[in-house]
Amino acid sequence: MPRIIVGLGGLLSDPACCVVRDGVIQAAVEQAKVAHQDRPGTFPEEALQIALETAGVSPSTVDCVAVARRFAATSESLAQLELRARFPKSEIVVVEHHQAHAASAFYCSPFKTASVLSVDRAGDYRSAVLFHGEHGRLTPVREMYFPDSLGDLYNRVTELLGFEARADEHKVQWLSTFGKPEYLPVFGKMMGLGNGGWPRFDRSYLDADQLTAGGFSSRFYQDCQLPSTSLPDQTRYDLAASLQAAVEACVAAMLGPSENVCIAGGLSLNTLLVRSLESQYQGVFVQPAGGNAGTALGAALHALYHFYGDSLNQPFNTLFLGPSYAPAQIKQVLENCKLRFHFIPTQDDLIRQAVAALNDNRIVAWMQGRLEFGPRALGNRSILASPLNPYSSENLNVYIKHREKFRKFAASVPEELASEYFDVGSNAAFLATVGRVRPEHRETFSAALLGEDLIRIHTVRKADNPLYHSLLLAAGQSTGLPALYNTSFNLFGDPLVCTPRDAVRSFYSSGIDALFAGNFLLEK
Repeated sequence: MPRIIVGLGGLLSDPACCVVRDGVIQAAVEQAKVAHQDRPGTFPEEALQIALETAGVSPSTVDCVAVARRFAATSESLAQLELRARFPKSEIVVVEHHQAHAASAFYCSPFKTASVLSVDRAGDYRSAVLFHGEHGRLTPVREMYFPDSLGDLYNRVTELLGFEARADEHKVQWLSTFGKPEYLPVFGKMMGLGNGGWPRFDRSYLDADQLTAGGFSSRFYQDCQLPSTSLPDQTRYDLAASLQAAVEACVAAMLGPSENVCIAGGLSLNTLLVRSLESQYQGVFVQPAGGNAGTALGAALHALYHFYGDSLNQPFNTLFLGPSYAPAQIKQVLENCKLRFHFIPTQDDLIRQAVAALNDNRIVAWMQGRLEFGPRALGNRSILASPLNPYSSENLNVYIKHREKFRKFAASVPEELASEYFDVGSNAAFLATVGRVRPEHRETFSAALLGEDLIRIHTVRKADNPLYHSLLLAAGQSTGLPALYNTSFNLFGDPLVCTPRDAVRSFYSSGIDALFAGNFLLEK
């Protein structure tokens, strides 16, 4: 029987909404990308409306609303009454936080059987849950409770290194590629590694009265032989590398022996961790929208398989699940803003002019098709540059993104040509892992290297994004290199641009040279 399921997740942090119809994800939208006001704990009105419109459904046709806990700042019973009023004909299904994370990974994976780990800071007071996935069912195997938490430790080290906890953890993983795991034995003792089991944290390494720098105790400083004042750069690199190595070892121990593994939760956004798992297991699938927003997908899929009893996994093949904008809509915005623009009538002309701009060492903003779901730009809301541009690194990081030099951008490449340049795992289709540059191409991609030879790789499948795939091939025909540097089309920590108006605002607030919004070209 055909069904329409609405999934709601991350309602107290990173809220999102998705729509699943007849077992297929039709739309998924994050509130932060479509609403310019931060209203923590409130219902994601804009995300819901746009997801329903994008999927072509109305509230009265929805059969089920699946909600990932925790989902209300006030009484959950009041929140359920509100949902009943919004969706009068719907069943209401409540899904626990880690169950939603696990469902978002397993039911989107190509595996019939897998070990599935949800791991974050403290969702539902648990910091990790291991599930066994088989025959369309997820069965809990083992749990870890806060304050034993890999996510919490990563938060603490983030603050110790001078970044903002629960916001800048991605910076720590990139910092780790420039260091060595000199302090791994200390982290091993702190986490209780080496016993072959799950971690049990030694709290003597933490000080509840220490309210800054991650709250580490004098024992931690003594064992690491750290200065009590500011940390030298190399020490910061080595601390980050030590934490990364300890987390990778710990997650592998928690998963245990398995042929296939799936992972979701905040820690799954760590692409170096995913790379480590790909080197140890035959099959690895990470939910690319692994944070709280991704629980919207998981809640809906959990309802589909557990509540309604469906048993056939639908492999996840796209993150282009947000809204798109017709030429008339884009033109209206440009005219209302009284901007000068060029209309490009054909796709061939669009690609030709974009390649010409890139070959002229210009930085290009590329807004095409449906908005990506999740934190990464995959070629529809991207800022692009040619790797052959000698100033691409400086221009992208310093003058456009205004971020640290150790944060590198990704290289997009057609999937069928990737192996010529890189060694990379299957999760590169969603920018969820890192690869290695082959020695003969290291000089070409030197501006994007992490450490000696690691690089963020985005493999582009023609079936998933034919326009972007064609652009990469055209770049290759023009220069001999079918690859482009790709970073997210956003500025100053904002979410990815969504609407044409968002794109115009970011374009004129940055050093980007040209904006291709649909069939329209704006230049400076």
